[in-house]
Amino acid sequence: MLTILPAPPVDYYAALNIDSKASQQQVRDAYKKAALKHHPDRVPADSPERAERTKKFQQVNDAYYTLSDATRRREYDAARSYGFGFGGSGASAADPADEDIPRPDAGSGMPGFGGGFPWSAFGFGGNAKTEGDANRYSNEQFGSVFEEMMNDEGMAEGENNSPTKTFWSIVGGASGGAMGFIVANMPGAVAGAVAGNRLGAIRDKKGKSVYTVFNELEQPDKMRLLSELASKVFAHAIS
Repeated sequence: MLTILPAPPVDYYAALNIDSKASQQQVRDAYKKAALKHHPDRVPADSPERAERTKKFQQVNDAYYTLSDATRRREYDAARSYGFGFGGSGASAADPADEDIPRPDAGSGMPGFGGGFPWSAFGFGGNAKTEGDANRYSNEQFGSVFEEMMNDEGMAEGENNSPTKTFWSIVGGASGGAMGFIVANMPGAVAGAVAGNRLGAIRDKKGKSVYTVFNELEQPDKMRLLSELASKVFAHAIS
């Protein structure tokens, strides 16, 4: 009779491609790069890659959720020290985020823990009961870091992280974005019939956070923004 062994737990350090001794800032920087690299919205909505990207994006978010908190990280490290299914304590030479690392089941067994170690205590604390929940939690967590990155790159400003004209220049072209902000507080008729719809959409989004606006954009605009942001973040990492 063939015995099906439980899936090994995700090595969160490998998922972020960092060493187990990485500082909290290194964890955060690694998360930014990994999240941008694997974000599902960097491919078309009907792309066959989307499901796999969503899975990897969730793993990256689980890793950051666990390792960014001192208590969760300490508990995770204690469990990881037993070596069950991890195959090492650090990231491999290849990019581990590109590997198909399975998400553990809550009931995955581990010797020495009463027959079943609660791996669901990590990630999002076991709160993601469905795929929809996992997607929602991942996006909520990514949102705050996304806004931080957009602010750093001059694409968001103010306490509400509102989109700047740089943001709109990437989405719709420099002239359209700049004009949108110029007429944002004026009657729609001033824009004229040609640009009315586009400028009206920008005006309606004024005052919303950059991540809220991002989620309302069409898929091609999301792809363009994420690719632009990724190129800036990766360039900073190399320099």
